Amino acid sequence: MNVFKIAHSELTNSTEAVKSLKEQLADIDAVMILYFVSPSYPVEKICREMADAFAGVHTVGCTTAGEMISNYMGLNSIVAMAWGKSTLKYLQIEVLEDIKNDKVAVDKAFQSFEKSLGKTMKSLEPEKYVGMVIIDGLSGCEERLNDQLGNLTNVPFIGGSAGDNFLFQDTWLFVNGKAYTNAALLLLMEPTNGFITLKTQSFTITDKKLIPTKVVESRRLVIEFNGKPASEAYAEALGITIDELSETLGEYPVGLIFDENNYFVRSPKQIEGTSVSFYCLAKEGLELRLLKPKDIVATTAADLQKCGKLQAVVDFNCAQRFTELMRNNQLKEYSKIFAEVPAIGFATYGESYIGHINQTSTMLLIK
Repeated sequence: MNVFKIAHSELTNSTEAVKSLKEQLADIDAVMILYFVSPSYPVEKICREMADAFAGVHTVGCTTAGEMISNYMGLNSIVAMAWGKSTLKYLQIEVLEDIKNDKVAVDKAFQSFEKSLGKTMKSLEPEKYVGMVIIDGLSGCEERLNDQLGNLTNVPFIGGSAGDNFLFQDTWLFVNGKAYTNAALLLLMEPTNGFITLKTQSFTITDKKLIPTKVVESRRLVIEFNGKPASEAYAEALGITIDELSETLGEYPVGLIFDENNYFVRSPKQIEGTSVSFYCLAKEGLELRLLKPKDIVATTAADLQKCGKLQAVVDFNCAQRFTELMRNNQLKEYSKIFAEVPAIGFATYGESYIGHINQTSTMLLIK
């Protein structure tokens, strides 16, 4: 019997799409259906339909800015992965509601985990347990939530932020037939045969330094780099004029550097006057380095190759990477990286890996 199985549908009618998924996943005794769905569907309706179609099984997912399974990557579809009952020794799902205002939502979820396990989250073995985190991608709460997760447990939490096809209106999370916004999902798991977490990016680190010297943290806005207006300093680092900057900005993010193989990307969103807004926080005083792009398909394939034989992959792939792959006509090529293993993923509004990052792919790899 299959332990993991994937399915997808591009049928535009939600009822027919869900029916197709059910047929494709009919021969697996599942504990969970993980699914990612385009906001082109009626999201609350398809959420209920998924729960009805897979009654007795946890159905968990979110809206996206693009969908992927092995050998397929595109828009306006729904993708799903069935997790066989033998794949997990433990699974518990917690919904964090009203995350913009409830500053102790993580604490309450952790109390529920601890009650179920009979252990503190601090005492859980990080080599045995792993967490998946999916966050409303328009909440602006990713930094705080990831900081809290890191402070309260040594268990790695990996994931991404829900999308809405770059409409920037609403992103939705789904659990067992209920749809949530202004929310986050925490899945605590003990995979039967272990796991690996992977962070992969596709950049070369340059020697150009950009230090945020004036920041509005609540807006993820950098007013000054290196003591100069942010847009002026950014253009100077790229060797272009300020007028050329808006067209080039997204291709050249900045990174918080630990070493040449370990850096955390901060992606510029847009120019606001002489300031530059970002998709995640660039903290005042922390040195950032300008990054130059490399081929996403080649670098991702190389990093995945190092991880050995796997049973399944969940890929939280930045929406900016998705649009670059689409622009370069590489969507199919990227999905073929996972041809030998059941894989599922979506284009995210930010990735979670120790913190909140951009232009990265964070992956949960099941052994």
